[in-house]
Amino acid sequence: QVQLVESGGGLVQAGGSLRLSCAASGTMSSINVMGWYRQAPGKQREFVAQITIGGSTKYVDSVKVRFTISRDNAKNTVYLQMNSLKPEDTAVYYCARIRFGAPLAPWGQGTQVTVSS
Repeated sequence: QVQLVESGGGLVQAGGSLRLSCAASGTMSSINVMGWYRQAPGKQREFVAQITIGGSTKYVDSVKVRFTISRDNAKNTVYLQMNSLKPEDTAVYYCARIRFGAPLAPWGQGTQVTVSS
């Protein structure tokens, strides 16, 4: 079973940047779609971005242009480059395998992103 470990979160001022990483314990080359989700305090977990094994990407409207998802199958790692961060981006960010449009368990522990105004 693939295990996912997120890292790279932190505290940043509005307008700043962070790069999140998600390391998979097993080989990622067989995982077609990988994605990032986030959960803000008091809110449900929401989809942020996804990338297929072929490199096709999809983003939630609120992060388009500002965030970029990428993957390195040789390193079994998925990345989320976040630029022009806003306070409303504050959340715990999780990566996940995605199948038929839905995230698969298990989730990783997530990484906290806090954007101050």
